[in-house]
Amino acid sequence: MTSRDDRDVLRHHGDVDAVSGLLDFAVNVRLRRPPDWLHKRLVAALDRLGSYPTAEDDLAARRAAAERHGRTEDEVLPLAGVAEGFALLPALRPRSAALIHPSFTEPELALRNAGVEVTRVPLDPADGYRLRPEAVPEEADLVVLGNPTNPTSVLHSAETIRSLARPGRVLVVDEAFADAVPGERESLAAERVPGLLVLRSLTKMWGLPGLRAGYALGSPDLLGRLTLLRPHWPVGTLGLEALIGCCASEALLESEQAAEEIAGHRDELITALETVSGVEVLRPAAAPFLLLRVPGGERVRELLRERGIAVRRADTFPGLDGRHLRVAVRQPEDNAELVAALRGILGSRGATASAATTREANTG
Repeated sequence: MTSRDDRDVLRHHGDVDAVSGLLDFAVNVRLRRPPDWLHKRLVAALDRLGSYPTAEDDLAARRAAAERHGRTEDEVLPLAGVAEGFALLPALRPRSAALIHPSFTEPELALRNAGVEVTRVPLDPADGYRLRPEAVPEEADLVVLGNPTNPTSVLHSAETIRSLARPGRVLVVDEAFADAVPGERESLAAERVPGLLVLRSLTKMWGLPGLRAGYALGSPDLLGRLTLLRPHWPVGTLGLEALIGCCASEALLESEQAAEEIAGHRDELITALETVSGVEVLRPAAAPFLLLRVPGGERVRELLRERGIAVRRADTFPGLDGRHLRVAVRQPEDNAELVAALRGILGSRGATASAATTREANTG
């Protein structure tokens, strides 16, 4: 379904679910504020806000990201968050776009609002939402997918994604969560595949959703086409400063350690969730979040909210329904609170839930 009527649903984001005062499992941001070293760096840059960002500032940011990924400076484009990268896609003037789903919905919105023909390529839950290149229409001159994918937490192989490249096609890979994968395995950020455009975010790892910072990687010609109608100074001084700092070697070491920690917490959370009656966890999972299928999912989400816990509704992602919820991976003590609340609503696997509990989860 790609009717105009579903656009409001596609605009839904996890921050709407995570209101103040709730334990937040709805938003996939690792930190509640930037780490101290990054906070100090940004504070030190405040005195430069009286001037426009300079060409030297932009060059320094591009150089930092280029060194991080083994690329050249003209293959890097600083962005006001990956969302800006999606908003720029219509400038490529695609005739037919194929979007792999379930996945993040912003690219589809940007393209449809610009009048681009969009084809949804649904992945099969029975196949673990595995990417099947043969399902992508050959005529598509723009293909968009996430890796790892939001909300399924599936990590597609670089080889499979690479096989989607074609002469005359732009292949957009949203790697907003790639730095949360140990070793950034399956990332294409360092590769010069013709037509490849990789989008990277600083938001998730570094606690910067309020700053809007990220970057794109691709050939100079492709980046030039992408920015044809872009306004002056699209990325401010603080965004450029964050990009420089987050690409430094010390930050990369911290990021890798965080990715390993997230992976451990995720595995522990999966094990605990599988003890809850009726909860299905999509596996294998590679991102800092999990996709769940839960009986009476919409009602369970409401009951969790009453218990002070916010989770992300997932029926706004094409291909999913009200049974699906997305939960972020948090620290063990917070994860335990989520699992305990779910057990209180649904009961424990292997035990008989009370009739009252069953009715509570499955009635509105």
